[in-house]
Amino acid sequence: MATVGKFITFEGGEGAGKSTQVRLLAERLRARSLDLLLTREPGGSPFAETLRSIILNPKTPAHSALSEALLFYAARADHLDKTVRPALLCGRWVICDRFSDSTRAYQCDAGGLSLDAFHALEEIVVKPTSPDVTVILDLPVETGLQRVESRRNEAPQASATPDAYERRGLDFHQKLREAFAAIAKAEPQRCLLIDASADEQAVADAIWSGITDRLLKEPR
Repeated sequence: MATVGKFITFEGGEGAGKSTQVRLLAERLRARSLDLLLTREPGGSPFAETLRSIILNPKTPAHSALSEALLFYAARADHLDKTVRPALLCGRWVICDRFSDSTRAYQCDAGGLSLDAFHALEEIVVKPTSPDVTVILDLPVETGLQRVESRRNEAPQASATPDAYERRGLDFHQKLREAFAAIAKAEPQRCLLIDASADEQAVADAIWSGITDRLLKEPR
């Protein structure tokens, strides 16, 4: 019987360094000769990438948290069907930049979507493809937004416009930070809460220690 791959997700507020840490973890796992797929949400499949362009476009007209969540889950359903599940069934490890915890934080805790609606969508779309490990990068809101601003100033003009979430106020982003911390506290068996204010290598080492302990240790 084929071995099913492992599913690792990365979460955190704006500017937490997810993309960098995904890349650094992938390098270490590939050094162990593991077959990896790197993906992201929203996105990760052609249809989901089309929805991403709508979701993150600051010119998209205002809409409710439920409407937003339905867009995310439409993208997530296709992403899981076309990308994530086939890779896992082939024994590949999948690392995803954002997943369902972002919907819980952004649309529920910070956006007002009911938990009943969230759990219903999870039951329909995600079950049983839950992450084996979720890395949550924790960073003070002001620090994260400063990083985003610095990155934007260094970017080409075409990509320098804040997206629909980066434009939101400090209160929204503080709610996100608190929501991710609460998720980590509620599910310590799945979640690794990592201090992302340390230097890049220290953060990478902390993540590697957690992944090694949970997924790479030989069973006793």
